[in-house]
Amino acid sequence: MSVRFLSSVAALALSAGTAMADYSLTILHTNDFHARFEPISKYDSGCSAEDNAEGKCFGGSARLMTAITEARARSNNSLLVDGGDQFQGTLFYTYYKGKLAAEMMNKEGYDAMTVGNHEFDDGPEVLRGFMDAVNFPVLMSNADVSGEPLLADKLMKSTVIEKGGEKIGLIGLTPQDTDELASPGPNITFSDPVEAVQGEVDKLTAEGVNKIVVLSHSGYNVDKRVAEGTTGVDVIVGGHSNTLLGDMEGAEGPYPTMVGSTAIVSAYAYGKFLGELNVTFDDEGNVTEAAGAPIIMDAAVAEDEATKARIAEAAAPLDEIRNKVVAETAEAIDGDKNACRTGECAMGNLVADAMLDRVKDQGVTIAIANGGGLRASIDAGEVTMGEVLTVLPFQNTLSTFETTGETVVAALENGVSQLEDVAGRFAQVAGLKYTFDPAAEAGSRISDVMVMEGDAWVPIDPAKTYLAVTNNYVRGGGDGYKMFSDAPNAYDFGPDLADVTAEYLAAQGPYKPYTDGRITKK
Repeated sequence: MSVRFLSSVAALALSAGTAMADYSLTILHTNDFHARFEPISKYDSGCSAEDNAEGKCFGGSARLMTAITEARARSNNSLLVDGGDQFQGTLFYTYYKGKLAAEMMNKEGYDAMTVGNHEFDDGPEVLRGFMDAVNFPVLMSNADVSGEPLLADKLMKSTVIEKGGEKIGLIGLTPQDTDELASPGPNITFSDPVEAVQGEVDKLTAEGVNKIVVLSHSGYNVDKRVAEGTTGVDVIVGGHSNTLLGDMEGAEGPYPTMVGSTAIVSAYAYGKFLGELNVTFDDEGNVTEAAGAPIIMDAAVAEDEATKARIAEAAAPLDEIRNKVVAETAEAIDGDKNACRTGECAMGNLVADAMLDRVKDQGVTIAIANGGGLRASIDAGEVTMGEVLTVLPFQNTLSTFETTGETVVAALENGVSQLEDVAGRFAQVAGLKYTFDPAAEAGSRISDVMVMEGDAWVPIDPAKTYLAVTNNYVRGGGDGYKMFSDAPNAYDFGPDLADVTAEYLAAQGPYKPYTDGRITKK
């Protein structure tokens, strides 16, 4: 047998092996971090150094750094991505805007992220500054930014990166209603996620890319709709709905959730978990296996000392503000997202009561607070300003305005219009009672609306004019409250909502959180 023949046989065997070779990729992912650079408590708010030392805390950039390093060591081929909303949520964002997020994400070695709605909270300017500071692509496919000079030459719909000798297509996605949720400005228009993703998939496929990952800050339900409505998407890394997937308590579905051949993953929020999905592709780019789990960032994960020291350094200017004890609460105040966006919750009552109390001497009788504006719970005992600011981080101001009873009912209807998505528009109230029926037709889900007149509850009068208070975001039409955006005699420049809530808490002595049936579900 000749040497040439042996060489040919070897070459054939090698090429056959290559053709049939599987490609494995570990996708590490986070979402909805919301400036939780320090460890968090079980309530997703601040956690003291003492509790952290006792192993009671979760997350924080120092733990994430360790977990990412360890996960990379378990895999010879990994990708680290983020599902959006790095911005907003603690004093770190208020003080540093996107600069500290950019620094930490660069150190952790992210490969890409999508734009979350909160990345637009301070307009395109702050987002552009963040994008200039990071050394990875930031993506958003379902928006036209060509009319926004700050983003037109920078913000891409999709990109291709190489990992382990293979091309991976990455596509970004943000909520279609970001113009209602944040402040993107007048020059950006948002579009349907399914059409946008398919358009980018087709473009990438034409370029020979057959492994495609969507970074989707659009919520679990939209992710499933995108998976059903598109072809060619292999993995969707989710965000926005703070969805936990897996087999642990509180999970909303399996990890991954398979829709056809598309694997959907999400890792809750606030850095409490690091998602780790191991995907195997065949030579045509089809997913043949997808398995993994979110890894909880509890005390078993050691904190990286260099990162811990850097965060402590960054925290120094904030400490005087946030460590100030402003009140006391007799019990934990429940501000859980699932509670405050689907029904009456104790934190909603506190904030709405505080708003109404501040302006009742102006004749205001109705308060409406959007559930999405409540970002954490508060544990029992001393309450610091830092804790209040974690619940109410947006620097919203009180807004007073005139409105009719008919408009109030329309506002409450808007509040329950996206219950299935656990949307932030759900209305927490004071000076008002109402019942909602999620199964009723749109436009008729609200009933039994009562207002306080003197010391008595009376049915709301559709034709009557009432004085109401909310925050400036809702009054300006945020979270779908467009019925308030042209309200007469509106004043949007009242005191900061966090200050109002802190002062109300302080005036109560040890505050006793409660619910009283002001919102009922049929």
